[in-house]
Amino acid sequence: MKIELQLNSESDTETLGKLLAESLPTRSVVALDGTLGAGKTRLTQAFAKACNIPISEVTSPTFTLWQTYHGDRTIHHLDAYRIKDEDEFDALGVQESFDEDAVTLIEWANRVEPCLPKESRLSIQLEVIGEHQRLAIISSDVTEMQPLLEAIRSSRLVV
Repeated sequence: MKIELQLNSESDTETLGKLLAESLPTRSVVALDGTLGAGKTRLTQAFAKACNIPISEVTSPTFTLWQTYHGDRTIHHLDAYRIKDEDEFDALGVQESFDEDAVTLIEWANRVEPCLPKESRLSIQLEVIGEHQRLAIISSDVTEMQPLLEAIRSSRLVV
């Protein structure tokens, strides 16, 4: 199933982050893709805020590669931009984190796509369509993601 959303403001991004935080099953892997400045980190911050994690704690892990935040939910936040290959990604020990009671959000996920579990994945492609506007294309074939996708579909964000 695929849904397209137009995010016209920070408020829309906050709404999407809240929907994700409320409905994503534990052990979900969110594959975030889009160009620089498309809003991958900003969406992660909105998700974290909805989990009662201060936004100031959530920064792009481009240089650290992996950060973990603890709030109402545990969040693993990874950035694959600087990862050379799948072996380097696997060497981080990420596979073990997929089995934890956490949600994993991975920026630049397309770089390590073969390493990501299909049975728990939600993909979000973000595209810049204006100075403050983004198009979010959200997709998943995972049965457990259907309630989330239905919640998003019934939101005011759907194009």
